[in-house]
Amino acid sequence: MSSHAPTRGPVHDVLIVGGGLVGASLAIALDAQGLDVGLVEAAPAGALPPVFDQRNLSFAEATLNALQALGVLPLLRAPTGPIRRIHVSRRGDFGRLLLEARDYGREVFGRVVVARDFGEALEARLLQLRHLTRYRPARFCGLEVGDPGLRRIRVAEPGGERVLAARLLVAADGAQSEVRAALGIGARQHDYGQTLFVARLRTQRAPDGTAYERLTDHGPTALLPRGDGHYGLVHGVPRAQAEAVAALDDAAFLARVQECFGWRAGRLLAVGPRSAYPIRRCVADALTAPRAVLVGNAAQAIHPVGAQGFNLGLRDALTLAECIAAEGDDPGADVVLQRHAGRRAEDRARTLAFSDGLARLTASEAALLRPLRSTGLLAVSGLAWLQGWLVGGAMGYRGDVPALCRGEAA
Repeated sequence: MSSHAPTRGPVHDVLIVGGGLVGASLAIALDAQGLDVGLVEAAPAGALPPVFDQRNLSFAEATLNALQALGVLPLLRAPTGPIRRIHVSRRGDFGRLLLEARDYGREVFGRVVVARDFGEALEARLLQLRHLTRYRPARFCGLEVGDPGLRRIRVAEPGGERVLAARLLVAADGAQSEVRAALGIGARQHDYGQTLFVARLRTQRAPDGTAYERLTDHGPTALLPRGDGHYGLVHGVPRAQAEAVAALDDAAFLARVQECFGWRAGRLLAVGPRSAYPIRRCVADALTAPRAVLVGNAAQAIHPVGAQGFNLGLRDALTLAECIAAEGDDPGADVVLQRHAGRRAEDRARTLAFSDGLARLTASEAALLRPLRSTGLLAVSGLAWLQGWLVGGAMGYRGDVPALCRGEAA
């Protein structure tokens, strides 16, 4: 690191810290408005951020609408997996929930995309942008004193430090956001005591468009239909057992998953490389600070049960882009930030409550809750209005939905 004083960079309209799924999507949305955008990325040119791995992303219909409008979906090179039905059950409880997309006038509820494939499509789209400046590899170091109308930050690059400025600073740097901490915004955290193993799975029966969610005392086991003829596996285990599960050979690991999941997809035949992720909830106390805003996991990192995380974060980004477009003159003005926070309130609160409530209720070992859970599954199966409410949320239509998510022009 150079010992010289930081150099001064240009002043951007919007400066996004974090080049992951949500930060990159926001940069694409803002480019259509002709804004001068800076994107601070930890990964060097030619490399994807670590988040773009073999995880399987479940994109809701609203997300697919938006990614099509942003020009990202057509750049996917690998086939996506259609989710035509959702099958939910809980080990040890009676009852199940089966939702069919055709019953709601849809071909699919959503699609499964491998994170790496999505990352490559985002990168291809970023290279097409006309108004974007990328700082990579670069790391956020802290805030600088700036003019009343600007936010200034220090970033570390291979040649030393640089000071960047913008009329609006966007934190899209993940659940442990350094920007959020520097802004003085606190966060409430909860450790679910679970670790999720993610892998590609080959089964006796090829995927038929069914997404399975099998709930247990120690977390979910999900099989998501990929576009390559395999399933994407998500297998939750107690944190205390994670090291032992990671040490299992493929045959023992498959036997464990088979015993937990059952035989709905036939015999489990083969599993690819496994990755493990500890699951924690982190919810920011506020979404905004003067000339600054949090989006994606920097605003809220939630339990993956129900597959709501990226879908929620993308709605953060697109709502912000709409609020900036509505104001026109100053992307960091108080009215823009207030409008954004207000519009995000209902969707954020309902999705957080749904995700956390489902994670806690379904993972509880309390015997008294077993009949309640079973009755709940049966009730949802028999009540069309309740199914419709759940489906609407699962498809990304909660609260004030951005126009691109509705399939409309922004």
